[in-house]
Amino acid sequence: MEEFKRNIYLSMKTLEEAGNIWAGKTGHLRTAVETVLSAHALGRVTAKPLVASRSVPHYHGAAMDGFAVRARDTFGASVTNPLCLTVGEQVFPVDTGEALPPEADAVIMAENVEVVSETQVEIRSAVFPWQHVRKVGEDIVAGEMLLPQNHRLRPADLGALLAGGVPKVAVHALPKVWIQPTGSELVSPGAAGELEPGQIIEFNGTVLAALVRENGGEPFLQGTIPDEYSSIQRMMEEAASSQADVVLVNAGSSAGSEDYNSTVMAEMGEVWVHGVTMMPGKPTILGMVRGKPVVGIPGYPVSAILSFEQFVLPLMHTLQGLSPPPFPSVPAVLGRKLPSRLGLEEFVRVILGKVQQQLIAMPLQRGAGVITSLTRADGILQVPQELEGLKEGEEVQVRLLRPRDQLEDTLIMIGSHDNTLDLLANELKRRDSRMHLSSSNVGSLGGLMAIRRGQTHLSGSHLLDTETGGYNFSYVERYLRGTAVRLVQLAMRQQGFLVRPGNPRSIKTVHDLFRPDVTFINRQGGSGTRILTDYLLQKQGLSCEGIQGYDQEEFTHMAVAVNVLSGRADTGMAIHASAKALGLEFIPVAQERYDLLVPEAAWKDRKIGILLDILQSASFRNSVHDLGGYDVARCGRLMGVWDGQEWSERVS
Repeated sequence: MEEFKRNIYLSMKTLEEAGNIWAGKTGHLRTAVETVLSAHALGRVTAKPLVASRSVPHYHGAAMDGFAVRARDTFGASVTNPLCLTVGEQVFPVDTGEALPPEADAVIMAENVEVVSETQVEIRSAVFPWQHVRKVGEDIVAGEMLLPQNHRLRPADLGALLAGGVPKVAVHALPKVWIQPTGSELVSPGAAGELEPGQIIEFNGTVLAALVRENGGEPFLQGTIPDEYSSIQRMMEEAASSQADVVLVNAGSSAGSEDYNSTVMAEMGEVWVHGVTMMPGKPTILGMVRGKPVVGIPGYPVSAILSFEQFVLPLMHTLQGLSPPPFPSVPAVLGRKLPSRLGLEEFVRVILGKVQQQLIAMPLQRGAGVITSLTRADGILQVPQELEGLKEGEEVQVRLLRPRDQLEDTLIMIGSHDNTLDLLANELKRRDSRMHLSSSNVGSLGGLMAIRRGQTHLSGSHLLDTETGGYNFSYVERYLRGTAVRLVQLAMRQQGFLVRPGNPRSIKTVHDLFRPDVTFINRQGGSGTRILTDYLLQKQGLSCEGIQGYDQEEFTHMAVAVNVLSGRADTGMAIHASAKALGLEFIPVAQERYDLLVPEAAWKDRKIGILLDILQSASFRNSVHDLGGYDVARCGRLMGVWDGQEWSERVS
């Protein structure tokens, strides 16, 4: 058994320092030079200047249909003094692109010539030498440079090469990237059967390979190896002697007891950086083994992607003699306060959308292991390490993860979570492929605050008025005074306690939450579900003190359901649909109204119009009904119009 040993970060560097070290140590490296057919060279990078071996055109040719002539034979011709020329001796019929007779040096357009007979034509204007003629070398001259070294070939470039007599080109070989997933806990994505506790599907390798292909490289994705010194050493020997230009070792790069990458790299070569002050991506290792750059890529998926983008992507460009391109970015206004850790360059995933002519950036969940924070994100906000955060309303620069033009078609929804939102997002995309629903789950009250600040197109809300038993109206009156909104019902839905199959703790009422053998999972403060839970306790004259897990919060119904399914909690309050989705039992407690609140300023937006059409469609209502626990009789119905001071319409 190997001795337990915990490493430390050997050479923690700032992101800028690490980037400079990496560029300085690897900037001179290039991939091999290979020769490829010009016709197949799209996107490849030239390894040397390309010189034409043929002039284009290589003959004097007619630039249009007409008659080739000697220009001097036309001098003096005019409307009042037409000249007659002899066909075959002084004029020669030509079509566009046809070679001129040796004695000709100009072309008269066909419309300026009158045919008198089979042997005679009449002209009424003169031409000057080389008029309407494509001269030899007008486009390309043999011996001139067509394209320089380190140029990425475009479609038009291929045409110029072939025309200029260059059928083959010397290019930098595509960067070959060795990708080695490590981890004794990793399981192949195609593995059959249920995963055991502690087992993880290996998908980082696929993501990294896709990033390599997307950026013009050739991935060598390897099978998983265990976290063992000898295994990593053998792998490094094989990778160093392979044709790969770069070696990526995924996971095993932090300071854990089984993280051997830095040790092996140091023994076989050099370690320049072990740890970068970036988050996610801190455990990155940079070094070289036997002349090959090696990157220790962190194991968490978001960390892996960001580490790749900061270090591997630039190297893939410099290996071909190119400068790394800048990431496209846009200015935006931060939708809420964003704290950050001093001393770490933080990459925060955000959703983006144009609300009232202003681009709003709303931060998403931050975890380095949350891959969906990238699949849901529209952009990445980089918070400098010298800042402790950013203020709400501050203008920031956001790197785009979606095309810029798609932001106009992004519908921002901030507020309470509901399972129907996935159906809504899919239906929007089905109806108009440009449409994109970006949602941020901050609870019902958080949604009202976003509306008040003008940061969202709509929000989801199910806020219970504990005095009247009604939903949403009183909260609009309290928090949106001066802001006009409309309330549209999405559905009535069942809320209740989720328990594992068979209800092993025999949970039936809120009183059971106080038993010492019961652990509860709560929703975040400000959410409609949290307000409902507290209301149920209040009705029974109970305090939350004594409920195990009351302070443990989740932001979605599905997150509550997963906690119950996994055994972290015995029960939690959530909607019926989340119980049905994960095969849990459901103990109904209340029926509530879930509304969509739409600011009056967004009501006539084309995107909102499409959304309202969907809500009123039979297909959407049927899909929502099938989720379980929903009453969609009033789906899409306008429930109230608030002008900022009072209700002009209101349906109880």
